[in-house]
Amino acid sequence: MDESTGLDGIRRRIDGIDEQIQQLIADRARLAREVGASKKAGAAVDFYRPEREAEVLRNVVARNRGPLKDEEMLRLFREIMSACLAQQEPLKIAFLGPEGTYTHAAVSRHFGHSVRALPLPEVENVFREVESGSADFGVVPIENSTEGTVRHSLDMFLSSPLKICGEVELAIRHHLLARAGGLSDVRRICAHAQALAQCRASLDELLPGVERVAVASNAEGARRARDETGTAAIASQAAADIYGLRTLAAEIEDRPDNTTRFHIIGRSLLAPSGRDKTTLLMSMSDTEAPGALHRLLEPLARHAISMTRIESRPSLQRKWHYVFFVDILGHAADPGVAPALEELGRIASLFRVLGAYPRSV
Repeated sequence: MDESTGLDGIRRRIDGIDEQIQQLIADRARLAREVGASKKAGAAVDFYRPEREAEVLRNVVARNRGPLKDEEMLRLFREIMSACLAQQEPLKIAFLGPEGTYTHAAVSRHFGHSVRALPLPEVENVFREVESGSADFGVVPIENSTEGTVRHSLDMFLSSPLKICGEVELAIRHHLLARAGGLSDVRRICAHAQALAQCRASLDELLPGVERVAVASNAEGARRARDETGTAAIASQAAADIYGLRTLAAEIEDRPDNTTRFHIIGRSLLAPSGRDKTTLLMSMSDTEAPGALHRLLEPLARHAISMTRIESRPSLQRKWHYVFFVDILGHAADPGVAPALEELGRIASLFRVLGAYPRSV
């Protein structure tokens, strides 16, 4: 068999597999439609189940034997599920915009591209759109591995009734972007304050002494770089494509493991998925009393519950009074977790379960 005949045979086999894949995707879409019909759902949000989706994606990873990487398989299945869900009406997802931000990338990472993404200028706007029902879910940044908590996102939970329905971890790759020219033409750098902080050492080396201007988002910095002579931006490759910018320096983040975690916010608590995290909001009437924090955390230790994060914030009720945001492993309804939370509810002057949701896949 000569080379051309061998290649033709391989291509025919690929064509046959493509036909099978397409048929199976169509079958899956029909079954998804039947799920919606059986629940008499009027919109995608009525039968969208994040806990079920997380289980499906975990199974994808467990089955994967290569040669495609887990991340590539996850991306393919997210898009298939996104398209199947959107047959009647796509999910409406509010996010901290504009287009081209890392939060926008987190929307696609979690929900796929078959959604209606609604860019909004402030974190507060995202919460309000979801609270009013104008959006089904929202996506907001909550924490960066280098610069810590995004305080405004966290503080919104003090007054909002919304629940955390999921989390997304996104590796952050910052690029120095401009309309034209080179590093010697840059007179100012515009980016979100967190991006400027995450690239501080690189900027000191590349552009020492050049003015750094904090703006509302990296996408806003990219817009200014497009419109202003001498302005460069720190932003993603997606922003470079949207705003027609060229890369002066790639991957300028100071730490290669730079990662941002985003919360998915919605209106309902989720059922357990089997691999969950719970976020708690709690406080004591007198947070300055000796051992106050110890009394709050002691039930978690006694019930052998792992705490992965604790953050204190002003309660906004009176000066020097604080609330604590605590992440624990497990679902609030799990038999090993629920008794500890019941104890906390009796001890704390303020106690709320902000969300019990699948851990990032």
